[in-house]
Amino acid sequence: MELPAKAWEDLLRLSEHITERNTLLNETHCPVEMTLRFFIAIGFVVATIVGSGGARQAIAAERPTQAQVSESLTCQCGCGLTVANCNMPTCSFAAPIRAEIDQMIGSGMSGAQIVAFYRHKFGEKVLSAPTAEGFNLLAWTMPFLAIVIGGGLIVLAFGRWRSAAGESAPATPAGIAIGFDPALRRRLEDDLKENS
Repeated sequence: MELPAKAWEDLLRLSEHITERNTLLNETHCPVEMTLRFFIAIGFVVATIVGSGGARQAIAAERPTQAQVSESLTCQCGCGLTVANCNMPTCSFAAPIRAEIDQMIGSGMSGAQIVAFYRHKFGEKVLSAPTAEGFNLLAWTMPFLAIVIGGGLIVLAFGRWRSAAGESAPATPAGIAIGFDPALRRRLEDDLKENS
């Protein structure tokens, strides 16, 4: 599953718009802009990960080995291992499945076709890793999305707190320097010398 070219164009256009706006306004440290950049960067990472599905399909089209296919299936004898790693000598599931996988590979079936066959025969429980589609995809991505959204909200909150702290500082009249009075400083130093 590749990301449509339209989505890439939209992400690139949004990134260019933010860059142009920052250049025009010279606001490179605006918390809102930094948060938007953060989300755009995360969008590019997610798009790259989702777009790499085509590479996985190309690899899957090669002739599989029995070890590769049996690694994708969970043994149903109760050991909790994959069919490739089940070490029970009298396993009533792994041994026949390995032989069937060898026959299927010999007949020209791809690894994806073999896994799909066993998925149809035994259901989702036979897969050693959940599929990246439907609810499973949502279940895999939600924790990461929650972390990204939470991080963005924290960055935004710190930016607002920082700007609110700068606005609440007392304003000094123009022309008055902030500092100590020299006479007061000498008096303080003299008092410290006397008391020590």
